[in-house]
Amino acid sequence: MRRVLIPPVLAPIGPGAGPTGPVETLGGRIMGTTWSVRLVTTRGNAAPIHDRIEAAFARLLAQLSHWEPDSALCRFNRAPAGTRQVLPDALFTVLSAACSLAEAGAGACDPTLGALVDLWGFGPPGPVDAVPDDCAIEAARARTGWHRLALDPSDRSAHQPGGLALDLSAIAKGYVVDGISELLSELGVAHHLVEIGGELRGRGVKPDRQPWWVGLDGNGPGETVVALNDLSVATSGDSQRSLRLSGRRFGHTLDPATGRPLTRAARSVSVLHPSCMIADALATAILVLGLERGLALADRQGVACCIRDDDRTHLSDAARRMAA
Repeated sequence: MRRVLIPPVLAPIGPGAGPTGPVETLGGRIMGTTWSVRLVTTRGNAAPIHDRIEAAFARLLAQLSHWEPDSALCRFNRAPAGTRQVLPDALFTVLSAACSLAEAGAGACDPTLGALVDLWGFGPPGPVDAVPDDCAIEAARARTGWHRLALDPSDRSAHQPGGLALDLSAIAKGYVVDGISELLSELGVAHHLVEIGGELRGRGVKPDRQPWWVGLDGNGPGETVVALNDLSVATSGDSQRSLRLSGRRFGHTLDPATGRPLTRAARSVSVLHPSCMIADALATAILVLGLERGLALADRQGVACCIRDDDRTHLSDAARRMAA
């Protein structure tokens, strides 16, 4: 049976206010994955919009990327111990949100896991050949801790205690999706769907006045589809990115409490929220927390969440209220 999720409040569309142009598709690569934008606009003017999107990507990655050595994030990671670093706006905004959600989720989604990410072979240094030993894991864990950033909103700065390595993989894509959606709205493109690596944000409707329908768990029995009408969805899971070490498969999602990849995790977690940044981070936190604690976090945050395991899909309270 197909499950349909519809936002409780839909953006109003008055008579004659719907889009009338064709749906055009733009795309490319970013952050080691693909991006696409579907937009309803006047025929023939998508090329300059593509250029504006690419320029926005460049500005954001110059702050948020842990793969670009000269990014603001990497400069913070190299900063001397005991210094306070003033951060550019995008980086401070994302870190503030990440730390707030880390506090709400008992540290399940920590933006300071860079040393552990590299240790397990998922960071810029590249894959590793063997499972890290206990001493190496504990040494890397000692270089983590979101609370050690001691963010100061008065001057938008963060404390570098020494060796703290930021990795925003669990939230940056969502923030960039939000940024591109806001850019399109500023350009007068009110009806669009933005996607980066499976994280999506939809605004407005298609020319037939249908919302941007997105499937959460593929086709077939039990498929869940959601109407992205001024709404975002982010999905976390380890099916797409993993390493095989010593004959065992290790997914890329790390548990900050152990410093190791998750061993028992849901197949995937999808979170719906107006902000793709928030949805992105919460999806990772809920995946790390597991079914019961994850659903409890979703209910505390009041967000719609779908957790899929091998047997069924589990819905948060907000998701059940959206089910048509």
